[in-house]
Amino acid sequence: MTEISFYHMTRNSLEEVLPRLLEKVLETGMRAMVVTDNEMSLQTLDKVLWTYTPLAFLPHGTPHDPFPEKQPILLTTTQENTNQADIIVLTHDTESTDLSPYKRCLEIFNGRNEKSVQKARERWAKYKAAGHPLTYWQQSEQGKWEKAPL
Repeated sequence: MTEISFYHMTRNSLEEVLPRLLEKVLETGMRAMVVTDNEMSLQTLDKVLWTYTPLAFLPHGTPHDPFPEKQPILLTTTQENTNQADIIVLTHDTESTDLSPYKRCLEIFNGRNEKSVQKARERWAKYKAAGHPLTYWQQSEQGKWEKAPL
């Protein structure tokens, strides 16, 4: 069963959080598919992954690029696992219809938006009822990720 980790952003934006999480995914040798809610968000994240630090970039692509199936990180607005990802990263309150192809699911949500928090709670309850192993990470005052006891 897919392991699901919730990341409750309270200090940083998705554009700051996502590259760091994806670095960790690549360090494990796994592939990721990042799902966002619309084309504008996809383009923003695409640019961020190329420019988030002057000294590095994250190898990635979109369905619009040549050979999306070969990308270690694929940014998309659909649920098609084109790059055979091990990890699905859900952003902008997107929801997966089928987690079975993935070892892990990272749910990143905006803790400063009550609607986003409520949707995350609903997804948590659904995953818990389905028997998925769950973890919950919240940012400390310093912006570090801390695993919360369940």
